[in-house]
Amino acid sequence: MKDALFECRHLVKRYGDSTVVDDLSFAIGPGECLGVIGPNGAGKTTTIRMCLGLTAPDAGSITAFGLGMPRDALAIKAQLGVVSQMDTLDPDFDCAENLLVYGRYFGLPSATVRERVPQLLDFASLAHKAHAKPGELSGGMKRRLSLARALVNNPRLLLLDEPTTGLDPQARHLMWERLQMLLQQGKSILLTTHFMDEAERLCTRLLVLDHGRKIAEGKPRDLIAQHLEPDVVEVYGQGALALAHAEEHAALRGLAARVEVSGETVFFYTAQAMPLLAALSEHHHLRTLHRPANLEDLFLKLTGRQIREDG
Repeated sequence: MKDALFECRHLVKRYGDSTVVDDLSFAIGPGECLGVIGPNGAGKTTTIRMCLGLTAPDAGSITAFGLGMPRDALAIKAQLGVVSQMDTLDPDFDCAENLLVYGRYFGLPSATVRERVPQLLDFASLAHKAHAKPGELSGGMKRRLSLARALVNNPRLLLLDEPTTGLDPQARHLMWERLQMLLQQGKSILLTTHFMDEAERLCTRLLVLDHGRKIAEGKPRDLIAQHLEPDVVEVYGQGALALAHAEEHAALRGLAARVEVSGETVFFYTAQAMPLLAALSEHHHLRTLHRPANLEDLFLKLTGRQIREDG
């Protein structure tokens, strides 16, 4: 990518006989949000750790802002903001103090950090909690404080590893609003997430990983159009599973380009939903949902419906 702020080329990471990241390349441009999605064990967190210089790749290179990792790790980190999966806030300091102390890690003048703290607390909607300690905050407040802390050095690129995991819908939407504001300000973001609606809402481009390899890359809507039929009909209720297997329903299955089963639900993927819906209307005991194909459908098609254990 021309004028990329951050670029990884042919990254490889092995642990024993297991290759966790396998020939992975990607780049992030100014003002772009690149989303990284994939099942558990796909290599997302290991990739983030290599990007931060916390784990050394066995092969490949990482460059950021014209500098090389790990040779220029300190200079690169000075321009990065990081929100990890788990909160790492200091429980003994209040919100304002967490920001002040963190700013000093970057060698910023005390006056500069003190000037930024009220602005960051306002950004995080935590001005009224300036003197509260993290233990007194809700999960959403803690995540917003972690985001504010990641901005204390005015970074050019944010690395966010599943930043909204564990939040209720209201807290997630508020976090999304703040991330959109940062993108509008010209910040770049590398985001890992398990929430497909989050990825589709925030990300300029998506990187789909599985078994450490890149299996797809592109704009969310472009990937959906490239890999999926436009319409999805979900069928559930008593007798739904028979639609996917019984011989007498072969003609019904023929109205869809693809049929998949997950749990008690049958998914019909089709370019024309109306004939299928008309045929299904004869089965009064079934319940149906007609919707456009989405990013979750893409994720499941590319990586499978089988549950993965953490790893």
